[in-house]
Amino acid sequence: MRAIRPLALAAALTLAVTAGCGGGDDDRGDGPWPSGSRGAQSKDPDAWIPGHVAKMSLEEKVGQLFVTRFSSRADALAKIRKYRVGGLIYFPGNFGAPAKTAAQSNALQKASKIPLLLGVDEEQGIVSRTPFITGFPGNMALGATGSPADARAAAQVTGTELRAVGINLDYAPDADVNVDPRNPVIGLRSFGAEPGLVSKLTAGAVDGYQAAGVAAAAKHFPGHGDTATDSHTGLPVIKHTRPMWERLDAPPFRAAIGAGVDMVMTAHIVVPKLDGSGDPSTLSRNVLVKLLRGALGYKGVITTDSLEMAGVREKYGDAAVPVRALEAGADQLLMPPSLPRAYRAVLAAVRSGKIPEKRLDGSVTRILQLKQRRGLFQDTAADPAKAGAVIGTSAHKAIARQVAEHAVTLVRNDRNVLPLKGKKVAVTGPAGGTLRAALRRNGITVTSPGSADVTVLTTLNAGGATAAKVRALGSKPVVVAALGRPYDLNSAKGAEGALATYSSSAVSVNALGRVLSGAVKPTGRLPVPAAGEQVGHGLGYR
Repeated sequence: MRAIRPLALAAALTLAVTAGCGGGDDDRGDGPWPSGSRGAQSKDPDAWIPGHVAKMSLEEKVGQLFVTRFSSRADALAKIRKYRVGGLIYFPGNFGAPAKTAAQSNALQKASKIPLLLGVDEEQGIVSRTPFITGFPGNMALGATGSPADARAAAQVTGTELRAVGINLDYAPDADVNVDPRNPVIGLRSFGAEPGLVSKLTAGAVDGYQAAGVAAAAKHFPGHGDTATDSHTGLPVIKHTRPMWERLDAPPFRAAIGAGVDMVMTAHIVVPKLDGSGDPSTLSRNVLVKLLRGALGYKGVITTDSLEMAGVREKYGDAAVPVRALEAGADQLLMPPSLPRAYRAVLAAVRSGKIPEKRLDGSVTRILQLKQRRGLFQDTAADPAKAGAVIGTSAHKAIARQVAEHAVTLVRNDRNVLPLKGKKVAVTGPAGGTLRAALRRNGITVTSPGSADVTVLTTLNAGGATAAKVRALGSKPVVVAALGRPYDLNSAKGAEGALATYSSSAVSVNALGRVLSGAVKPTGRLPVPAAGEQVGHGLGYR
């Protein structure tokens, strides 16, 4: 397995973790929390939690079940005070500069009697919500590296930078095995199509996030990788049998659980062979209790995926869905379309006995245990003065650069068209300007198509249109570089060279330039079948 970084980078990352956590004022002081919750020597640091749950009001307990979006700091504070929410989720509009974001996180924590889970959907790659974070290529690129060390390092950098601004929960990693090239919602978010590979990298990522003090959430259980329907807009049906699920979908979640993952997120999908009711897995007791709790032995927090998504809203109303999710075994309810309506519905269900209070107490206990594990009862404060210095450090950028380089996969190299050293090269397609600049920095002569020896055609999820693009370039050698889904290479048979980067980000396009020029040798391996080649295929330079 390839080493990810020199010891100097590891040391720098450790210093960044230390700098990013704490350092500000935490208004809780010794507060209501027993000494065991504040780092005192204890055989069982969670021993105080059941007693505390017993003293909480019903309204406080129900509030802990909800993590909601917020439109402004004032909106967040109102939700904290009125509904006693267990957490809030950041979106791009909630961020300012790092120092401002850290100060906002501190203000939100100060307003809450119980420490908040402040989360974000920061998978990196195509799902990135944090505008100032060090950019990484995403999961499928990590799958191409084949390296759990790379996955761990990327997650630890991401987690370190999030914790520096007070965010303590990342809804990542995606643990889905992407076996359907048409999948419109997972795709590049997956580590790949082979369960063993996805399992290793999922475990590495979980370890990296949580080493940085950020809770990880493996998603989307029981597995969202084999669907051509987007659960944001519809209700996917997956026809896997139980044995097929055990072989294909379950292993990455087993690996996440083995790595001590804090949270597992449910999927708004129907799997008839796992539950014949027609309900989405988020609302299925067979899936959440019998499979996740029973067969996989998971004891941590189960969160729903966003309750705003169409996949969970098709069959029942917005008031019924949160109650049904709790009955199915979920602990935390993410982004209800109407927090007031959902809160009132759950409160009424508990008061009526539809949801036993003992069942409610179990979820609240697991949520507080998670917060205890991440140190939130000791200190939630971020240091606004230091936040900017933790983010985008040279050490973090070096790790991102190495991961991007390790990911670039050479799939075809007929007549040794690559590397491009000594050739005149034209570039056309998405991110062309970035790639031209990268090639020039690495000593390649970049020219117009008419005078070039080779043309590099970049594609970004062009699919079948790739073949026509190759033909349009004429008879001179063409190299196709798929900057998005590698499935574009299925239609690149007319090209002498074919590569995949799995990302159109600057860090990946610059890595592509170094590989094309020969400054860096390609070492990536296909994490999904593409261009007629199977998982694990990848060429090097002679």
